[in-house]
Amino acid sequence: MKILLSGYCGHMGKEVRELIRAGCRGAELAGGVDVAADSAGDAVPCVTSFRAAMDVPACREADCIIDFSHHSCTQDLLTFAVEMGMPAVLATTGHTEEEKAAIRKAAGRVPVFFSANMSCGIALLVELAKKTAQTFPEAEIEIVEVHHDRKLDAPSGTARMLVEAIREVRPEAYPVMGRSGQAKRTPEEIGVHSLRIGNVVGEHEVIVATQTQTITLKHQAHSRALFAEGALAAAEFLLRQGPGLYTMADMVKL
Repeated sequence: MKILLSGYCGHMGKEVRELIRAGCRGAELAGGVDVAADSAGDAVPCVTSFRAAMDVPACREADCIIDFSHHSCTQDLLTFAVEMGMPAVLATTGHTEEEKAAIRKAAGRVPVFFSANMSCGIALLVELAKKTAQTFPEAEIEIVEVHHDRKLDAPSGTARMLVEAIREVRPEAYPVMGRSGQAKRTPEEIGVHSLRIGNVVGEHEVIVATQTQTITLKHQAHSRALFAEGALAAAEFLLRQGPGLYTMADMVKL
């Protein structure tokens, strides 16, 4: 499995590269795409854009793209993926509605794996949160997420994913991002609170409370390697799929 790695020089790009070099899932690095390509400093061809990747045979011959760059690169990545007939794992967050529409369109041509969080544990947390909200329809729900101080988007894509999962079983619910003022919370609110501190890899906590009991569901990521492992597993999964839009829930079910 040859990987074209977008975000090659970034924090998560380095995690993916280290896992590949350690032999994870028999993957190989075919090439990289990164705006800081000049600093890559190794023998793998790394270019500054997907347009430039068109001219690099090793990049064109990759089996799958893994993207840990920035959501603003999505359109160029998808154009390349469709033209090459290449599956793509999108592991970035913060996409605009226009970018999400482009992802859905591209998925009609090539397999696309799109998840706000590449952890199998988070996929389980999402299912547990949905089941708990369904079991306690009158409960009040709050979500707290904590990440490092370099994270650009808030709330996290994972927190938004948790909200949408809960709304599948409680469609009347709606998110409240943070809380201020003096108004009493409504039963339909899902409070979402974001903390940005230090070097925290990622924590997500779902608190479901009635007047008589509280259920707390929590996932902690101890290392960014967790997300790199998930991305490589997703790439391997995509190679067995036809065109379509896939998520971590699809992979966990198999």
